[in-house]
Amino acid sequence: MSALDATAVAAMMQQALSLHQRGQLTEAERLYRQVLQSEPQHFDALHLLGVLARQDGHPRLALELIGQALRVDPYQAVAHCNIGAALQDLNQPERALHHYERALALNPNYALALNNRGNTLRKLQRYDEALCSYEEALRCKPDYAEAYYNQATVLHKLARFDEALAGFQQALRYKPDYPDAWCNHGLALQMLQRYDEALASYEQALQRAPQHAVSWCNRGTALRKMQRHEEALRSYDLALQCAPKMADAHLFRGNTLRALSRPDEAIASYRCALEYGADPEQVHYALAALGAEAAPAASPADYVKNLFDRYANHFDHHLQDVLHYRTPELLVAALHKMNISEPCDTIDLGCGTGLCGILLKPFSRCLIGVDLSPNMLEKARQREVYDQLACGDIVEFLQPTIDCYDLAVAADVLVYIGDLAPIFQALQCALRNGGVFAFSVEDHDGDGFVLRASHRFAHSAAYLKSTASDFGFRIEAMDRQVLRYDDGVAINGRLVLTTCRK
Repeated sequence: MSALDATAVAAMMQQALSLHQRGQLTEAERLYRQVLQSEPQHFDALHLLGVLARQDGHPRLALELIGQALRVDPYQAVAHCNIGAALQDLNQPERALHHYERALALNPNYALALNNRGNTLRKLQRYDEALCSYEEALRCKPDYAEAYYNQATVLHKLARFDEALAGFQQALRYKPDYPDAWCNHGLALQMLQRYDEALASYEQALQRAPQHAVSWCNRGTALRKMQRHEEALRSYDLALQCAPKMADAHLFRGNTLRALSRPDEAIASYRCALEYGADPEQVHYALAALGAEAAPAASPADYVKNLFDRYANHFDHHLQDVLHYRTPELLVAALHKMNISEPCDTIDLGCGTGLCGILLKPFSRCLIGVDLSPNMLEKARQREVYDQLACGDIVEFLQPTIDCYDLAVAADVLVYIGDLAPIFQALQCALRNGGVFAFSVEDHDGDGFVLRASHRFAHSAAYLKSTASDFGFRIEAMDRQVLRYDDGVAINGRLVLTTCRK
C-alpha cells in the first residue's frame, strides 16, 4: 500500500487503540499491521501489537514484536515492563527481572513494574525482596488491589497467615469483585482453622465466578478438615466439572474417598491426579498406602516438609488437645527410669515445634534439633531451649558425625520412615559408646514394617529387635502404649529405649 501521511497514521493508531481497549483484538491487529506496512519502525504499533499478541496467548510473538519496538526506542519504561511480562509467561524470570529493573531505572514510580518485579522475585523464591517490591508499588499507588493480593500471597507462602489475611482484606477493600482474592482470603482463614469463615469467603468467590475451580477445590478441603467428607466430595466434583484436568482436585478427592473407606474409588482418583500432573512421588506414596503399589522405604521428603509447614501454626494445639498426643512425656518418663544422671549431648531428631525439646533440656548439656520443616523450626526457635537448630534430613545430618552424642530421641518421627536401617547405621557412628537412642513407633502385629492408609508406617517388635541388633544396639525397654487418638480411636505404639554398644 502507499505510505500514509502522519495525520492518517495518527488517526489509524487512535482507532486501533480504541478497538484494542474494547477487546476487539482482530480489528485492532489489522490496523496496527496497516500502520507497520507504511512505517515498519513505528514504535507504538510494534509495541502494542506485541501487547496484543501476549493477550492473545502468544508470548513468543510478543517477545519478538516488543523487542523490535525497543530497538527503535530503548528508553520506554512501558515496553520494558511489557517485555518482562512476556518473559514471565515464557518462564524466564531472570531475563524478566532485568527488564523490570530497566523500566524502574527509567521510571522509579512505575507501580505496575514494581508489582511485576515482585511477582518475578517471588518466582525466584526471593521472598523478602518481593515483599519490598510490592510495598514500593503500594507507596506509589495506595489503592493497588493486585499489589495487596500479591504481597499477601507471599506472606501466605511464608506461613504468615494473619498478615496474609489482612493483605487479602485490603485487596478486597479496593476491588470487592475479585474472585482470586476472595478465594485466597478463604485459604488464609482455613490455615488459621477458621473454617466457617473460610467457607463464607469461598462462597463470595463463587458468587462472582461460579466456574472458579480453585474455590470449589479449596472449599472441599475446608469441608474435609471439618470432617464433612460427603460435602467435600461434592465440592471436588464441582471443581472437576469446571476444570476436568485439575490435578489437585483429583488428588484431594482421592484423600476424601480414602477417609470415607472407599479405597477403589480413591485409587482411581489418584491415578487421574497422576495423569494430569500431580507430584508423582506424592501420588505413588498415596497409592502405596492403599496397597495399590509397593511401599517405599520412607515417606517422600517433600510430602513430610509440606505437611508440617502447613501444620506448624496449630501443631501443638492439634496434637495435645485433639489427638491427646503423649509421646514426648511418655518417652522422657521412660528415660528417667534409666537413671541418666550426667548432662548429655542430645539430638532431637524430627524436633518439630520443640514439644520434646522442652522435656529434654534438663537432661542436656547441649541440645540440637533437626527437622525437615522450616516453619516448624521457627516455632521451635521461639521456645529458646535449643543450642542449635538445623533444617534437613535427619540421616544426612547424622552421617558426618562420629561420637558426638550421648542421647538421640525421635518422638513420632519413625512413623514417616519404613526402613530403619539407615538411621540405626547413622546413629551407630554418631552416638558415643553406651549412648541411648529413644524412639516411638506405631505397632504392627505382622512382620517387618507396613505403610498404612493413614500414610504412616508401623513396625513390628521383631523387626525393631533385629534391626537394632544388626547395628550393635541393645534393646533396654520396649513398652506398648496408646500414643494418641485419631477420631476417637486409640493408636497403639511402642516406646523403645536402646543403647549403642561399640
